[in-house]
Amino acid sequence: MTSTISQEQNYNYIHIPGAIQPHGVLIALSLSLQIEQVSDNVEEFLSKKPEDLLNQPLHNLFGAEEIRAIEDLLVSTQHASISPNYLKLTLNTPEGEKHFDATVHKSDRIIILELEPTLSRTEMSFVNFRSMIGDVIPQIQQTSKLSDFTRLVVDKVKDITGFDRVMIFRFDASGAGSVIAEAKQEELEPYLGLHYPESDIPEPARKLYARGLLRYIPDLNAHKSNLIPLNNPYTAQPLDLSDATLRSCDDCCVQYHQNMGVSALLVISLIQDQKLWGLISCHNSTPKYLTSDIRTGCGFLGQIVSLELSNQIITEELDYKDKLKLLLSQFVASISSADNFIDALIHPKPCLLDLVTAGGCAISLDNEITLVGATPGVEEVRSLIEWSQNTIDDDLFATDSLPKIYPLAQAFKDFASGLLVLRISRIRRFYILWFRPEVIQTVNWAGAPEPLYQVTDEGNLKPSPRKSFELWKGTVLLTSSPWLQCELDSAIDLRNALVGIVLNKTDELAKINLELQRSNQELDSFAYAASHDLKEPLRGIHNYSNILIEDYAHLLDAEGLEYLNTLVNLTQRMDTLINVLLRLSQIGQTELRKQFVDLNDLLNIVISMFRASRQGENFDIRIPKQLPVIECDPVLVNELFTNLISNAFKYNDQAHKWVEIGYLEEQIQKSVDTTSFVFYVKDNGIGIQPQHQELIFRLFKRLHSKEKYGGGTGAGLAIAKKILQRHGGKIWVESTYGQGSTFFFIL
Repeated sequence: MTSTISQEQNYNYIHIPGAIQPHGVLIALSLSLQIEQVSDNVEEFLSKKPEDLLNQPLHNLFGAEEIRAIEDLLVSTQHASISPNYLKLTLNTPEGEKHFDATVHKSDRIIILELEPTLSRTEMSFVNFRSMIGDVIPQIQQTSKLSDFTRLVVDKVKDITGFDRVMIFRFDASGAGSVIAEAKQEELEPYLGLHYPESDIPEPARKLYARGLLRYIPDLNAHKSNLIPLNNPYTAQPLDLSDATLRSCDDCCVQYHQNMGVSALLVISLIQDQKLWGLISCHNSTPKYLTSDIRTGCGFLGQIVSLELSNQIITEELDYKDKLKLLLSQFVASISSADNFIDALIHPKPCLLDLVTAGGCAISLDNEITLVGATPGVEEVRSLIEWSQNTIDDDLFATDSLPKIYPLAQAFKDFASGLLVLRISRIRRFYILWFRPEVIQTVNWAGAPEPLYQVTDEGNLKPSPRKSFELWKGTVLLTSSPWLQCELDSAIDLRNALVGIVLNKTDELAKINLELQRSNQELDSFAYAASHDLKEPLRGIHNYSNILIEDYAHLLDAEGLEYLNTLVNLTQRMDTLINVLLRLSQIGQTELRKQFVDLNDLLNIVISMFRASRQGENFDIRIPKQLPVIECDPVLVNELFTNLISNAFKYNDQAHKWVEIGYLEEQIQKSVDTTSFVFYVKDNGIGIQPQHQELIFRLFKRLHSKEKYGGGTGAGLAIAKKILQRHGGKIWVESTYGQGSTFFFIL
């Protein structure tokens, strides 16, 4: 047991290996820039022996100009957005000038300087992001599916790096994961879809990946260069190389990748919600050296991918949460006024199931059990409730593997391998149970599972990296699809609502609504404050960039000047986006000033302003019949119609453009299942493809490049949706691509 613990603890020391990769040099400095440690290959690169450098000031090695550059980079890395940051250093040696790419960072009380040889003294230019990654950014922003998004990313990274294989590896909650996208040389065996156990990338390694955005090992077979001395004299501890670019690779990791036939490795971390979501992992069968420019570009691309990844995941989650909230509000409204409480819960049947996306459910009130959908029998449910009463203390319990904790459930695994139990009342024995069926999964593993350790002849344990990565199929049984947190939240929200209904506490319902309203107001206030506070530093970036252009343009080359101009343009665009966020938050915060409004008068104002701004254009605005008088906030509804009409003409390539504004006839409105007026704005524009008809209502989502159709931020429809939500309404679109679109909405 002692040897097991000792060996497992070795994984916790991969950040202090005492050695670096040999393609560069590491120098550890005190805060006063005295050399405390060097790598043992220092003479090869710097033409000085370790003993000639140790305990000497850094200026004995580099000149004053180089020292200032190192100090400046050390300051800049404290606020760097791309890691690492490189600069060029030149060293005069008996053999002549030697040039290096240098990185500097601080680790505790030690300054770590890393040097990699390069061919020229030329100052490192701005990375040509336009040619390297510029074309992929609009492409990934227009993808609506995660699979399309990840495929674009691996293809681009393979083009940039030239590695044989590029994969995106996604972690699950346990630390295991799978390959969800792959670009590779044709002759290589595919890894796409293969699963890897948690032990392949243990927690200490995952922590380092979460901390550093890029890990590069050009030659896994190269001999390590040890640090001299092994412990840092300044701290009397091993040197922490967590953030070091040259940090050597753990022996187990080297063996693992050698077993895969990998000689060079590049890993780009993908961070979502400040957690390690996955990795872009690049493999090459031979040593592969990349310039610092390419590595910087890959790190920048990784950050862009992480940001867009967060946006896609958050958007999907928010859409699903909104759907559940809408279902819940409709469901609660229907049962709160019903005479027969149980009948209201189960009719119409799908409602209670849709609240948590279940296949079946059981309602137990005072031992009376009612079943809906695909469920176990009444007696089996009764026994299950008795078991839950004796074993579960919380009011909410969920499992996606019920037979593993309740063996009797194997008899009805087809209906209930997944269980969600909601306890409404202990006194009246009021329970709702939701069931999910078994989902038999064939999991493709990258090699058969093998023990993590091997026992040596001396009885000790040593790491045993897997040797086989060929496809190995394993079957997962007695498991359902997992319950999501938003589904559990939906169940809790239902319980809170039911408590108020069952006990007839209307004041409790009022309190819940007040809390929800306050929460939404706080979110809008936060968005407003955050957006407002961003404007000041953004204005500073913009102003200083202009100063650099005006006063220092003569010191910059054409490429540097181009990127400063690009920076100015980007700050202007960001300012526009922040203004949109401010407007959205204002809509959410502003109290509705409802009054009865004649929509004909309101539209006359909108149309007049629109015609005044588009004099000389050929367009027609049709209102086939008188519009009704409705109760609404006239300022927000004016903005709603302005956005919809503006979009109708903006995305229109016809010689004669027209827009029609009206509302549905009463007999047609009944098909929409609403007693409110269903208004529409119809056009003869370019239309919207079916797969994009939900995407267009997302904030900052454009289906075209910003140069087409007059540019814009992609916020108009998001604002329209927000206005309608404030009025308790909704918006949707029906469209024929190439012929036009009709936007329907309910106030």
